[in-house]
Amino acid sequence: MPPMRTFPGWWLLCVLVAGPSAAAPPRAPTPAPISTPASVPGAGSVAPEVQLCLQHLKLSERDRAARALGPLDSLPRYRVQLEVEPKERRVWGKVQVELVAKGPEPLTELYLRLTPNARSRQVTLSGAKLNGKAVTLEPGPEPTLQRVALEPPVAPGGTVSLEFAVKGAVPRAAPGAESLAGGLGGLMGGGKKSGAEDHGAFSATADVVSLVGVVPQVPPMDAQGRPWDGPQGQGDLALYEPAHVLATLTVPSGWAAHATGTPLGEVPERDGRVRYSFAAAAVRDFPVLVTRGYQSATATVNAVTVESHFAPQDAAVGKRVLKYASQALSEFEKRLGPLPYTHFRVVQAPLSGGAGGMEFPGLVTVATSLYRAKANPMALLGGMPGMDEALQQFMGAQGAGLMAQLGDSLERTLEFTVAHEVAHQYFAGLVGSDPIHDPVVDESLAQYAALLYIEWAHGKEAAEALKQEALVMPYQLYRVGGGKDGRADRPVGDFAGGEMEYGALVYGKAPLLHQASRELMGDEAFFKALRAYVDTYRFKWACRSCFTQELAKASPTNAKALGALRTRWWEEAHGDEDLGSSEDLQGLMGAMGGGSPGDVDLGAQTQQLQQMLEEINNQLLGQ
Repeated sequence: MPPMRTFPGWWLLCVLVAGPSAAAPPRAPTPAPISTPASVPGAGSVAPEVQLCLQHLKLSERDRAARALGPLDSLPRYRVQLEVEPKERRVWGKVQVELVAKGPEPLTELYLRLTPNARSRQVTLSGAKLNGKAVTLEPGPEPTLQRVALEPPVAPGGTVSLEFAVKGAVPRAAPGAESLAGGLGGLMGGGKKSGAEDHGAFSATADVVSLVGVVPQVPPMDAQGRPWDGPQGQGDLALYEPAHVLATLTVPSGWAAHATGTPLGEVPERDGRVRYSFAAAAVRDFPVLVTRGYQSATATVNAVTVESHFAPQDAAVGKRVLKYASQALSEFEKRLGPLPYTHFRVVQAPLSGGAGGMEFPGLVTVATSLYRAKANPMALLGGMPGMDEALQQFMGAQGAGLMAQLGDSLERTLEFTVAHEVAHQYFAGLVGSDPIHDPVVDESLAQYAALLYIEWAHGKEAAEALKQEALVMPYQLYRVGGGKDGRADRPVGDFAGGEMEYGALVYGKAPLLHQASRELMGDEAFFKALRAYVDTYRFKWACRSCFTQELAKASPTNAKALGALRTRWWEEAHGDEDLGSSEDLQGLMGAMGGGSPGDVDLGAQTQQLQQMLEEINNQLLGQ
């Protein structure tokens, strides 16, 4: 699954505008035993390496996967051998890709995508061999693509084997990426796109090396035979066809490797390094992270081993993250069906560009800034001269009690973000969709599913309050700042207003289509359709209107009205009417702050907020 900016970090600024609304405290989970690795019965006569990969699929899910994908030994296979030198920020190794030519026509060319190369050439490939013979890798139609011609063409059903060496130079993470100031990065750049922002997916700090995208993968092709579009400088990076991965990752002593899949073991090398091995089955991406000195906590949810990996200083939060992830997964499995994989990991990581988290199949990252937000909200703006004074002045307009309330709001942000990342295991980890051309498909469902989790875990009142904080208020603040409402259902590259517009429309407005649909057709039909959508498109690709079609099947009498709702919420500009305009923000902030609407001077607050945002922007731009 692609590396994705999933929860707009700029919403953290919204909680500075108002205190939290009442919400029920999280319930403590029942302690779960640590699970043991799955066995591989039923793997049949498939190759031994495929049998290793199939350990990553629950035994009960293998037949379902085969019905959706065909014979599981015919999926693309990636054999990965990487070595990492964190101090020098270097990674190198070998990759072999083996796939079966599918489709009615012979396969004449093969593309590989390297998302780190969107901003500059940070990963290079060399020594390519096609079916054992040396070949030349050519530049593709955009910077993240490499192309190799297949001569002679490979007939349908034939096998292609491409191997090559990989070498990468990992850039340093954005300064202060562990604070909100550093994490915002290009987000506050005047509302413009930040270039080729990857939110820290391929970057290094002293203790964390994120190597997302270092494993080249074959992109899906469109109906015209062209590879899907790659990173656009905002939003998601990429998505791939389900594939098997068998990987070894060698790191220095004291460091640990984290990746998607079933862990196959850790082997000490003679030179003092440690080799980690992973096997993954039917996954849409293969993220790799390397950490130093991290601790971990583990639980089990319905045969899924859930792991939380975190810095020692954030151990208490890391254990709460495990609780939130376990609770969310338990709730989603009840309503959306079982997650097919045996392992799920949450890794703390320094993210930038407004990212609260990034998701992949079987592994997600959550921003370090969110781990540390509740304990020290002021540290969120650390490293920005004059911001302490600006924030104190801004807070003074709302009362001395805001700081304590702010911590509670940020804890809810953390729980909601974790739930959002877990929801992405279904959308688009399991139910695939084009993250560049149709970002609203998976992002709106992941956002609404996270809201549903809050409702299921803490009640409707808590969910309504968080809806106002996390969806409605960011949209309204975007409008207060001069942003324009518009169509949410469009490619990432068409959001000319940058991350602020993308966040307000895709994360704020668009998910509420699902709430409107639910209210129209009723809970029973809505949740029946939601489960049918997941069951129908497991391991497949869903289209822009596929979920609406499932809703119409579950409620035929409302089919026309459901289509009209989709047009209204996703294709037209009725956000002010449906979510409230800037004039409604005063009452919302008053209610969230615990006072009456009349207690809030919106004009004064807006002016102070704009001044603070301008100061943040100037600092980020080096002014």
